[in-house]
Amino acid sequence: MAKRKTAFFCQACGAESAKWIGKCPHCGEWNTYVEEVIDQGKDEVWSLKVDTTVEKNKPLKLGEIKSGGDRRKSSGDAELDRVLGGGIVEGSLVLIGGEPGIGKSTLLLQVSLQLNYERILYISGEESLQQIKMRAERMQGNSDNLYLLAETSLEKIFDQIKNIQPDILVVDSIQTVFSNSLEATPGSISQVRYCTGVLIKFAKQSNVPVFIIGHITKDGSLAGPKILEHMVDTVIHFEGDRHHAYRILRTTKNRFGSTSELGIYEMNAAGLRQVSNPSEILISQRDSYSSGVAIGATVEGNRPLLIEIQSLVSSATYGTPQRVSTGFDLKRLNMLLAVLEKRAGFRLASQDVFLNIAGGLKVDDPAIDLAVGLSIISSFNEIEIPTDYCFAAEIGLSGEIRAVNKIESRIAEAEKLGFDKIIISKFNKISSNNRTKIKVMQFGKLHEIISELMG
Repeated sequence: MAKRKTAFFCQACGAESAKWIGKCPHCGEWNTYVEEVIDQGKDEVWSLKVDTTVEKNKPLKLGEIKSGGDRRKSSGDAELDRVLGGGIVEGSLVLIGGEPGIGKSTLLLQVSLQLNYERILYISGEESLQQIKMRAERMQGNSDNLYLLAETSLEKIFDQIKNIQPDILVVDSIQTVFSNSLEATPGSISQVRYCTGVLIKFAKQSNVPVFIIGHITKDGSLAGPKILEHMVDTVIHFEGDRHHAYRILRTTKNRFGSTSELGIYEMNAAGLRQVSNPSEILISQRDSYSSGVAIGATVEGNRPLLIEIQSLVSSATYGTPQRVSTGFDLKRLNMLLAVLEKRAGFRLASQDVFLNIAGGLKVDDPAIDLAVGLSIISSFNEIEIPTDYCFAAEIGLSGEIRAVNKIESRIAEAEKLGFDKIIISKFNKISSNNRTKIKVMQFGKLHEIISELMG
C-alpha cells in the first residue's frame, strides 16, 4: 500500500505548502491553510489503452511536427461560437463561471438540446433529473442524443463515459465532483484540482470537448485554486443582473481565439434568446430625448456596438461632490472631468456627477471618451445633443481629439442604425473606397466640437 501523503493548501488561492503557515506568501491572506490528504498509490480514474510498440516521446524539430489545426464544430449558438473564437474546439476544456441563478446551466442545457447530431453526456451534481427535464420542457427542446446523469463520484462518471462514448461532455458543477482517490471533502482545493486534471487528460486523449461549470466567490472570482484557470483552455464569465433580462457572455482566457469577444442574451421563460443586434437594446427607446444623453460607438472584439451614455450633473449640496459611475471606470471619469474643467472651462468641481452606461454593459474602450464628455456637458448646460449624432474618439489631457482603431466598422454600425452624422478625430484615416451615406465629421480639439453642437 502506498504511503499516505498530506499537504497544506491555501483555500483562497490554492498555493501548496509542506507545513502549516499563518499568512499565505502568495495571496497575503491569513489562516487559510488547511491540511488535506493526498493518496497517490491508487490507479488513475481515466486511462486509455496505448500501443506499447510506439517509441518513447522525444524532442522534435518544429518543421517535423504536423499541424493539426483547430478542428471546430458549431455549437448551434452563434453568440457562444463567437465567444469561443468560431466554435467548439475538439479536445478543449471550457470553464464557465457566473453568479448563482445567472443562467449557466440554462445555457449549456440549451446548447445540448440544439446539438441533435452529437452524443452529449450532461452530468449534474446539483439538480435532479426531474428538475433538468422541467427546464428542458420550458425550452420546448428535445434530443434523442442527450444523456442525463445525476452523479458526483468521478469514478462512477467515467464508468458511464466509457459506456456511452459521448462526443461532448458537460459537468455541472466541478465543485460537486469528488474522487475516492482523495480523502479530502468535495469542493476542496485538492478535489477540484485533481478532478479537473483528470477531465483535462480525458479531453486531450479522446478529443472530446468538455464544458465544466464553476462557482464564483463573493468578490466575483472563480472559486477554487487559481491554478484551475491556468489548467483549462478557455475561461468564460456569464455576467448580468438576475433581476434584469439581459446577460453578457465574456471570455477572459482563450487559447484558441480572441479574449475580447462577447455574446449577449435575453433571459425569458423559454430560456436564453440570442441578441443578434445588441446596439438596439443598448440604445434606449423613448418618446423624446433629454439633456445628458450621448451615443458612443465602441468595439468589443470584432463586434461594433452603439451604446447610450447617460449623465446627470447637479449642484453638490452635501459638502464633497459625488462622483458615481456605473459601467465606466471611475478614475477615467475623474480624468475627463479635469480635462473639461481645465481645457474647456466648465466649472464642475462643485458639481455632483453621475454617469451610467445604459443596458448594464461595462465598457473600457477609450473611444467613448468623447460621448462621455459631451453627455456631461449636455447635462451641465441643460442643452440636448441632436439625436442624429454619434461619437467615436478619445480625449487627450490637452483637450485634443485622438484617433481610435477600427473606425470604419464603427461608422458602418452607426449608419446601419440610422444615424446621420458621426464625429471622429481628424487624425483617423478613412479609406477612399469607403462609400457611406452617413456624414463623417472630423475635429482635432474638444472646444471645436462643443461649438459645433452647442454654439
